[in-house]
Amino acid sequence: MFERLRVMLMKEFLQIRRDRTAVMRMIVPLVIQMLVFGYAATFTVHHVATVVLDLDQSQASRSLVSHFVASGRFDVVATARDSAEVQRDIDADVAAIAVVIHAGFERDLSNGRSAPLQIIVDGTNSNTALIALGYINQIVAQFSAEQAARLLPPHSSLAAPQIGVSLQTVPWFNPGLDDTWFFIPGVIGSLTLLQVVSLTAFAIVREREVGTLEQIMVSPIRPVEFILGKTVPFFLIGLGDIVLVSTIGIGWFRVPFVGDPLVMLAGSALFLLAAVGMGLLLSTYSKTQQQAFALNFFFVNPFFILSGFAFPIAATPRLLQWFTLINPLRYFLVIIRAVFLKGVGFAVLWPDLAALAALAAVMLTISVLRFRSSLQS
Repeated sequence: MFERLRVMLMKEFLQIRRDRTAVMRMIVPLVIQMLVFGYAATFTVHHVATVVLDLDQSQASRSLVSHFVASGRFDVVATARDSAEVQRDIDADVAAIAVVIHAGFERDLSNGRSAPLQIIVDGTNSNTALIALGYINQIVAQFSAEQAARLLPPHSSLAAPQIGVSLQTVPWFNPGLDDTWFFIPGVIGSLTLLQVVSLTAFAIVREREVGTLEQIMVSPIRPVEFILGKTVPFFLIGLGDIVLVSTIGIGWFRVPFVGDPLVMLAGSALFLLAAVGMGLLLSTYSKTQQQAFALNFFFVNPFFILSGFAFPIAATPRLLQWFTLINPLRYFLVIIRAVFLKGVGFAVLWPDLAALAALAAVMLTISVLRFRSSLQS
């Protein structure tokens, strides 16, 4: 058995090595996607186009606008003379945010009164709008504190405002709240799932298309040996992919890795077993590579969306939350993010590792049984 399996594995690796374009397809797109996703997958908003309507034309109003520019989050692309120009700029997508400072702004501040500030937001992109409003609240709060401090008499404690609650935030594991640290581990898992499932499904379907599958089956090799010979290479390629894209994440994007490599290896191995089982299962329902591609798109995309890659699973409808229980990517993202950023080990991650092990066992069992029955039919 082991001799036949060794020959089968050598045959697969030789076939991969001889096909130089296949090797390039396995490495180059993965690296490019890692770099693209690493820069594009972010909730951070910079350089939001902003139009300003300053009806006060005072030192205080100009100081407020300078706070917006100095933050690096907003770019003043236009200065309006009236509300009609503000509407035209937003309608024409010249600006996504409008800051309207009413007349009497500086007078109200000097008299210790509340000075209203109007913010108009293009809600077409609700995500960007909500994030921009959060930045605006921080900028206005900082400006208000500076103005209040300026109005206090020097060396006076009597006039200081009474503050009932002092909020102090202490972010753990990601002190700078850099969302790249959150997204990069998710990109590693998502790209690996797509690569391994596709390679496994296409490799077996290709044998069926060119007619070599029947020739192999009439040889002394057993079905289980054929399955191992077809899946083990892509399992090893998947491990190499994880090492490659993790190296890019750590070296290029400066995402810290503070955990135990053995925990990472265990989680990756179980995840890849589940991915290989999924690819094998898809191959049993496909007669051509086009069908395999369509099925791959149909299954992998929902797994990607419902994995917690960008949006919390708890925010999805209850029915979809139940569906995520059979999604191996969901558990792997928990493991890889915890290992990368928190440094936790088996004592904390064993439920997710156990879930991955169960999914891998079920998927491989169903896939092998289905594949053997498809060979006999």
